[in-house]
Amino acid sequence: MMTKDLDIPATQSTPAIRSEWARGRLYMDGNSYPENSFEFFTEVFDWIQAHLSTTDGPLHLELGLIYMNTSSVKAMMDIFDMLEEAWADTRDIAVNWYYDPRNERVMEMAEEFREDYTFPFHILPTPREAP
Repeated sequence: MMTKDLDIPATQSTPAIRSEWARGRLYMDGNSYPENSFEFFTEVFDWIQAHLSTTDGPLHLELGLIYMNTSSVKAMMDIFDMLEEAWADTRDIAVNWYYDPRNERVMEMAEEFREDYTFPFHILPTPREAP
């Protein structure tokens, strides 16, 4: 059983990813355009699958993704598909996607994802920082 938490630092082309197994939380922040998205996200897929198959607690994603290339979008769809299946099995699933209100493209991208899923999917503006 995998109970280790993820702590993957951000790079120029990959998001920071961290998790809290006991709380059922997975955080992703930044840009995602790695050379091999499937390889990059393998640990995330494995963590989610392990969490869903060995616990009955909630699983919530907290996202601050800014840009994703096509293969990262596909990887994110695979993640959301896993969550949708768990949601259909009455699991407590939720996604909170935070975006900078000055960047409407991120909000629009999140809205496109949200259209395809029935679990709670919130798109939330991040508080504006003072100049």
